[in-house]
Amino acid sequence: MSSRELGKALEDYLEAIYILSRNNRVVRVTDIAHRLGVKKPSVVAALKKLKEQGLIEQEKYGFVELTPEGLSVARRVYSRHEVLLKFFRDVLGVPPDVAERDACLMEHYLSPESLEGIRRLVEKG
Repeated sequence: MSSRELGKALEDYLEAIYILSRNNRVVRVTDIAHRLGVKKPSVVAALKKLKEQGLIEQEKYGFVELTPEGLSVARRVYSRHEVLLKFFRDVLGVPPDVAERDACLMEHYLSPESLEGIRRLVEKG
């Protein structure tokens, strides 16, 4: 599945689950809500959609895990974010908090060609 087919909100949920799973042993609905600054019912609704698409596994009221396909999509989203963050922060000298916010916004909309150009530029630096 292409991450482009998910839309910004579901991509953000996958990315949050990915980041949380790297830092914590388990990922809970509460953890996701806190990270994204949303209410638990919003997380539950998004997780239902992700589960229907085969991107996560979760027993009722249980921990959240990415499926292999979900992990693949989440890594792509996270990679786009990291490239843009480095570009804004390290190449353009944008303050870290602004660079983080802008990377989060643009990661969903940038074409693969533009992202690849930015990646090459960042890797040269």
